[in-house]
Amino acid sequence: MDEPLVTRMRAFGTTVFAEMTGLAVRTGSINLGQGFPDTDGPPAMLDRAARAVLGGANQYPPGPGMPELRQAVADHNKAHYGLDYDPDGEVLVTVGATEALAATVLALCEPGDEVIVFEPYYDSYAASIALAGAVRRPVPLRPVDGRFAFDPADLRAAVGPRTRAVLVNSPHNPTGTVFTREELTAIAELCRERDLIAITDEVYEHLTYDGVEHIPMATLPGMRERTVMISSAGKTFSVTGWKTGWICAPAALVRAVQTVKQFLTFTAGGPWQLAVAYALREELDWVAGLRDGLAAKRDRLSDGLRAAGFEVYRPAGTYFVQTDIRPLGFTDGLELARRLPELAGVVAIPTQVFYDRPELGRHFVRFAFCKRDEIIDDAVTRLRRLRSNA
Repeated sequence: MDEPLVTRMRAFGTTVFAEMTGLAVRTGSINLGQGFPDTDGPPAMLDRAARAVLGGANQYPPGPGMPELRQAVADHNKAHYGLDYDPDGEVLVTVGATEALAATVLALCEPGDEVIVFEPYYDSYAASIALAGAVRRPVPLRPVDGRFAFDPADLRAAVGPRTRAVLVNSPHNPTGTVFTREELTAIAELCRERDLIAITDEVYEHLTYDGVEHIPMATLPGMRERTVMISSAGKTFSVTGWKTGWICAPAALVRAVQTVKQFLTFTAGGPWQLAVAYALREELDWVAGLRDGLAAKRDRLSDGLRAAGFEVYRPAGTYFVQTDIRPLGFTDGLELARRLPELAGVVAIPTQVFYDRPELGRHFVRFAFCKRDEIIDDAVTRLRRLRSNA
């Protein structure tokens, strides 16, 4: 039989995360590739989830999400950003941010529509756009003064008559960039001028460092009415396996997304929704401690990578440190990532797989620092072996 997979999805085989995690398991290497923490979230939140399971909250919740979580999300956005969303019509609970993104793109983009993405981009963006039959228009993020940034001229050049949306991820995975107000304003101006929708992936909204401010796109003038704001509990509360996310948007956009979402998963797990609703109200002090701890882990890993010979880009947010491998004599990140278990007993992610134009990121490799200190220290010790192989 010929390849049964539809043509538009044939470029999306096994994800790099599955490949590298499998490599870590087979070789017994330290996995600094996939971005999940190796410790759990706040105990009181976990207890709430367990009590909800044992208390019988195990059947279908309402399709839009449990009222408790929708209200908590609305209250959170009001308290932190001054954004007013009606929990009954402008908030939709999803199975993680990945489903939120896919359902949004499927709901709002016709075949042939164009979606602007900033490359490197999280791999599900490309897959979601392909599923919709839409077309990616990449805008590169390049190192400028120690951080990854875009040229506004490149952004404007990417817009055409079929452009429908701009997908904005800040704090940005995989570069660790947090877009500045000036950068977000440039995007917002273009959206208003060209009548574009902003789809914003803000899952790392609470994980910014050194006092760097996360600014939701929807807070900028004229943007609330054209922004689908996506976030989730996974990164904020260290429960990536709960897959509990949400969107906030004007009612018409939420209705469109829910129309698609109801035929993907219909609803998300009830016990996790109740626990996250509690956490959004009561556990943000815990999140502040998490943020401080992650900042220290970022510095711990960055210092170690620098000592091992990498050029390191200091991230302003997320779980990830971006490195340039050329000072060690390597030029191909994918090749190095596949050899790294043999050379150093560590697994990382080659950044080039997150580009439409891999040559732009061929010399970058991403490491995750959301791990216990002893794991980071062991990995750094192992990575020092690379100097002898350079």
